[in-house]
Amino acid sequence: MVQKRLNKFKQEFGKTLKTAIAAALGLIMALAWRDVLQGYIEKLLTVSPLKGQLIGAIIITIISVIIILIISKINPEK
Repeated sequence: MVQKRLNKFKQEFGKTLKTAIAAALGLIMALAWRDVLQGYIEKLLTVSPLKGQLIGAIIITIISVIIILIISKINPEK
């Protein structure tokens, strides 16, 4: 009984740790690309910095949602 609970805890802890690491790496990637995308959008559209940030945020949000949907279809929760 105790061993069974310990094994379940280990499994859940491992899944949670993997998720946390993936989220941290995703944040690092997003921060690395943020300035690049904003600069490119501002030059491409020749808009004010605030409008460029807004357009960049919208584009990044759309891309992120699409990626999340693809990942959720690949590895669905049971």
